[in-house]
Amino acid sequence: MGNPILHGEVGTTSRPRTRWPLAWPLTLVSGAAVVAIGARIAVPLPFSPVPLTMQDLAVLLVGGLFGSAIGAGALLLYLIAGAFGLPVFAPVGAPGLARLSGPTGGYLLAFPLAAAVVGAVGQRGHLVRCLVAALLGMVIIHFGGWAQLAIQTDDPAGALALGLVPFLFTGLLKVLLTGVVLWWVHHGLRLRS
Repeated sequence: MGNPILHGEVGTTSRPRTRWPLAWPLTLVSGAAVVAIGARIAVPLPFSPVPLTMQDLAVLLVGGLFGSAIGAGALLLYLIAGAFGLPVFAPVGAPGLARLSGPTGGYLLAFPLAAAVVGAVGQRGHLVRCLVAALLGMVIIHFGGWAQLAIQTDDPAGALALGLVPFLFTGLLKVLLTGVVLWWVHHGLRLRS
């Protein structure tokens, strides 16, 4: 059955469940806010146009904890807010809509799909399944970033060196952390239901 708060349900099995009408919007905003906070933790790299941030970790966690639909919706809301100029993107780079067409735009545009995949594959899974879900989400994010960099620079190998190689180690650490957190949370929810 899952966590009633995350799924917008209030009540117990002894009485009928009622839907809380604000659960979906509040969860979408909460997910977008978590990614915005992750984006604020940014370290510019002198050898790459892509900063090191925590937003990819936040994307994986939002998708895995909130589920496929809510995770993707939260990341669409995040992109819309950033495109309209709200300060949700990393503080390094062009503001607003220009960010989506810049060197980091491919990563950003891949966020909703990554969250959806992590939510679909890792939801209520075992540890291995949660790790695979996190890895798939990270691959989607980095493929999107690499693809846009490759198109902009007309140099796929150079885009790989600038947009993927510097992030392999930290990306794998984030995948491991995400997989363990998702498994731990979902395992705890299974024990309670």
